[in-house]
Amino acid sequence: MRFILRFFGFLFSVGAIAFLLAGAAGGYYFWKFSQGLPDHAALSNYEPPVTTRVHAADGSLLAEYARERRLYLPIQAVPKLVTGAFLSAEDKNFYRHSGIDPEGIVRAALNNFRSGRRQGASTITQQVAKNFLLSNEQTLERKAKEALLALRIEAAFSKDRILELYLNEIFLGTLVPGRNVHGVAAAALEYFNKSVHELTPAEAAYLAALPKGPNNYHPFRKTAEAISRRNEILTLMVANGIISKEEGEKARAQPLGINSRMHSPNMIASGFFAEEVRRELGDRYGEKALYEGGLSVRATLDPKLQAIARKALVDGLIRFDEATGWRGPQGNLNLAGREWGLALAEVPALADVQPWRLAVALERSGGAVRIGLQPKREASGVVVRERELGQIAPEGLGRAAGTLQTGDVIYVEPLAGKPGMFRLRQLPEVSGGLVAMDPHTGRVHAMVGGFSYDQSEFNRATQAMRQPGSSFKPIVYAAALDNGYTPSSIIEDMPITVDPGGGQELWTPKNFGGEATGPHTLRYGIQYSKNLMTVRLARELGMPLVAEYARRFGVYDELLPLLPMSLGAGETTVMRMVAAYSMLANGGRRIRPTLIDRIQDRTGVTVYRHDDRECIGCAAEAWTGQDEPNLIDKREQVLDPLTAYQMVSILEGVVLRGTAARIRPMVDNKPMAGKTGTTNDAKDLWFVGFSPDLAVGLYLGYDKPRSLGANAQAGTYAAPIFGEFMKQALADKPPTPFRVPPGIKLIRVSLASGMRASGEGGGTILEAFKPGTAPPDSYSVVSTGGASPEAERAVGAGGGLW
Repeated sequence: MRFILRFFGFLFSVGAIAFLLAGAAGGYYFWKFSQGLPDHAALSNYEPPVTTRVHAADGSLLAEYARERRLYLPIQAVPKLVTGAFLSAEDKNFYRHSGIDPEGIVRAALNNFRSGRRQGASTITQQVAKNFLLSNEQTLERKAKEALLALRIEAAFSKDRILELYLNEIFLGTLVPGRNVHGVAAAALEYFNKSVHELTPAEAAYLAALPKGPNNYHPFRKTAEAISRRNEILTLMVANGIISKEEGEKARAQPLGINSRMHSPNMIASGFFAEEVRRELGDRYGEKALYEGGLSVRATLDPKLQAIARKALVDGLIRFDEATGWRGPQGNLNLAGREWGLALAEVPALADVQPWRLAVALERSGGAVRIGLQPKREASGVVVRERELGQIAPEGLGRAAGTLQTGDVIYVEPLAGKPGMFRLRQLPEVSGGLVAMDPHTGRVHAMVGGFSYDQSEFNRATQAMRQPGSSFKPIVYAAALDNGYTPSSIIEDMPITVDPGGGQELWTPKNFGGEATGPHTLRYGIQYSKNLMTVRLARELGMPLVAEYARRFGVYDELLPLLPMSLGAGETTVMRMVAAYSMLANGGRRIRPTLIDRIQDRTGVTVYRHDDRECIGCAAEAWTGQDEPNLIDKREQVLDPLTAYQMVSILEGVVLRGTAARIRPMVDNKPMAGKTGTTNDAKDLWFVGFSPDLAVGLYLGYDKPRSLGANAQAGTYAAPIFGEFMKQALADKPPTPFRVPPGIKLIRVSLASGMRASGEGGGTILEAFKPGTAPPDSYSVVSTGGASPEAERAVGAGGGLW
């Protein structure tokens, strides 16, 4: 008996010593691994990189900018279905353990022993510790630190906060190359084009499968494994009471249903607009805030007007380009021994020229050409197996008839109502830019910077410096009307030669067509775009005054005070010209063109708003009989409102009976005003104009300026683009006359002489006069001979524009 007691005493002593040694060793390693642990308190101030999103005026998505695609959601906003799916897959005891799950460790060990496959037992808290504070190295020391940090995190944060960090940080794969997805909100959009609130049990279960290894369950490359893992999680969700048995069975029978969010129609049509917004955000807040700051941007773009603008400009470019003839295919593929679909799939194609398709000529037969269309790709980049064939009929070949060879790579456009039939297309060499703007606020509703953003990111609406030609003339005439002239003032349309001095050649501007027609009204000079009248008027006013008005309107920052500049010889942008015309349309108020209405930071605080008008009375909580709210407009008046209306009336005459008369029937005779502009040698063709509530400007020209042709005129090519845009943009709006400001007197005058008319014959119009002015009683020509020798020499180099 004594022996037995001694034996058990010995065992107890050995056990005690072993326990003390193990405790000491555990304490030592606890102390060792605790040294240098990251400060878990940093999680309190954690602000993950969040995607900046840009929305159009109607709320639809326009663009996203991010290095990591993430949309941060507070835990309260995450549906129970989604949290239940992730807890079932990753840590079903999350709300019961204290950071380490002994049950999970035992379960993982048994599964590893039975299956021979390695299964982890890290809790969600441990994953938070690893993802936020540690590395991914597979070592015992890292696992120990992970466990210690998990205990500390559990002691410092609530379970909901830990789960919120996890669901927003976790990496959930790369479905489309270059788009790394983090967090459940971004993943729902990326994989299923849905918000988290719209996810089905099957979709939530698939997302919950991804943390274990997104590449192991890739929906396209590992489809079978992805479905199997999803179904395992659905079974767990049923067992944990997240969904019913019937819901689980229904979900397991469904395919993955991936619906990757590729390019939205907005993104295809609005590449130039979105890039301009990106540049502005980067300049304003820096690259870090742009790509990580989670800004919410409401842009001014109207998707409907943007689509109309793009089609109008592209159709105009194609119409001009077709007149120049066929230049040949994009390239040629050697199809000997090669499958044409795979060969064509490797040729880069423009993604924003839909409905055009890239194709390859396969054979010619009886004047027609059989073609193969470029195969489509899955979201993963894999070329689909299906092949599409089509045919270009002889009439669809145009000037290229008989020239296409087997292997030629071309663009084609499907023919409406004729399945499988196409017409040949070519990328136009000529380019241009277009801007559509609200003339009262400066909000840019549409902007097109060229034929294709994929082809060239250079924005010709904001970056291209081009001569505006005669579209600048209204600035000269506005300066005259603001300084004593009337629309009935008579200016000579007669030859003029100016000595620039300094031994330079004499400068003799000419009208388009070369003829001089004698004295005419100021209105006539704009209506028929007379160079000689404009130069005489600018000389009489003095070019320094013209330069000042050009600065006021924002056309130029500093215009050289040289007479050729009165004919639009200086360089400016489409955006500046549209803003200038907007100030005529809105009664002379300064506007600041903008592509952005407002910007909010990641917390929803508005950090920028374009509309800075003060609203008196808008903060009232209830109606108590006080005055109505009042918006205070403090914008600068750059032009007398009466002068602005006179200029609007004259520009309306350009459309009614002048160089842009072909626009009038296109817009169903709705009130419209504007001006053509063609530069020397027809290197640029312009039209800038407006209705009472929409201003539009555009130009056509080669990127390396050269003549568009001896017969190229703005009225022929640029004005119809404006007309087509306005026709579609205003199709559902009634005709609205231009607003006549108080003080304007409308007096009937002879259209030819500008003198008062007694009848209402076809040769008369209602002319706008300011108080204290009236039509002349007699026909007299304004003196144009009083310029000083210095003013006459202010000519410099230049030529006639029209």
